[in-house]
Amino acid sequence: MHLSSIRLDSPITMSIVVAVTLLAIIAIPLFWERWKRKLLWRTVTILCAVVSIVVSTGLAGNMIGGFFPTLGSLLGTGVYAADSIDAENPQVVREVGAAHAKEGKGTVLNKKVTGRRTKLVRDVTLYLPPQYFDPAYKNLRFPVIEWIPNYPSGPEVVTDGYKLPEQLDAAIAKRVLPPVVVLMPDPTGVPKIGHDTECVDEVNGSANDTYLTADLREFAIEKLGVAADRKAWTIAGWSSGGYCAMNLVTRHPQWYGQAVSVSGYDRAQMDAETENLYKGRQDVDDANNVGITVRLHPSPVDILAIWGQNEKFEGAAAGLIRAGVRPPVRFQSWQVPDAGHNMNTFKSQIPDILIWIGAHTTPPAPAGRHVDVIGGVQPWPLPRSGAAGALADTDQ
Repeated sequence: MHLSSIRLDSPITMSIVVAVTLLAIIAIPLFWERWKRKLLWRTVTILCAVVSIVVSTGLAGNMIGGFFPTLGSLLGTGVYAADSIDAENPQVVREVGAAHAKEGKGTVLNKKVTGRRTKLVRDVTLYLPPQYFDPAYKNLRFPVIEWIPNYPSGPEVVTDGYKLPEQLDAAIAKRVLPPVVVLMPDPTGVPKIGHDTECVDEVNGSANDTYLTADLREFAIEKLGVAADRKAWTIAGWSSGGYCAMNLVTRHPQWYGQAVSVSGYDRAQMDAETENLYKGRQDVDDANNVGITVRLHPSPVDILAIWGQNEKFEGAAAGLIRAGVRPPVRFQSWQVPDAGHNMNTFKSQIPDILIWIGAHTTPPAPAGRHVDVIGGVQPWPLPRSGAAGALADTDQ
């Protein structure tokens, strides 16, 4: 059984865990004097009761906050949505995609993508809109949204937790969003626990930024036939994914036009889960600080930052970015009602996020049109991180 099939947001799962917890608690006084080896079994029953209480409390918090839909998404091993297909079989993709398109539904695919520059191999879930399989769109290049999951989640949380494919289908059908291809990458790789990389090129470590930008962009343009125009590319995410979105777009304005962050922040968070990303290199740290980038390297990018009214840290981070903004950066922010830093805040904002993206991205267009790279949006000099294959200086 794949860990992705074990639901953490199911009332049935919650009921079973609560029942086990009650039995474990009852067992302590019931068998206290009955055990032959009292010390051993008293210890075991107490430990079982404590663990059961912790698990049931965690499940309750997860259901309230909507953080992790399955055990796989919690452990960072859940990649595949139940109704997705393997992208390695083109015939199946065409047949399933055409069938979904007749119902007005997009198609969700799974693929392992190897970065040409970084050589990193990670799971990527793809959403192809119904129009991708429509002969009328055969010669058109689709815009792209790169949707970054929050740590420690993988692509599964976007398809299964956020229900993003259904939201995309609805927005496209309502014509508030043009038909888009969506890339949902694993930003961290494995192992996840204790290895939060915050989507940055680590000093002498893994080139996470370069994989998520240069490598995935090249893959999508060459293999999926999407648009190359920077305004056709948006990065979005929640929590750490929100920071990733703003950081990657402002670091690579030659490739991206828009960023959407929900409950994101201005710089990589350093805690027990975060790797030693910069190893004392202040120049690399500063080059991954969104507030500094928009001040020292302003480019024509649109940023939308959303946070909940109870998210004081995230609101303060948005204020720091706003204070640093210099033209031609365009910064917009929303504060919304929320119950704290949880996924339900994000999920409630997805329809409005898709409307915002629809108003800022480009529609499908013939190859070669609207290519803004030629218009003079140039990369700014990134410091050398020493990560294998990492972008540096003004590499493209």
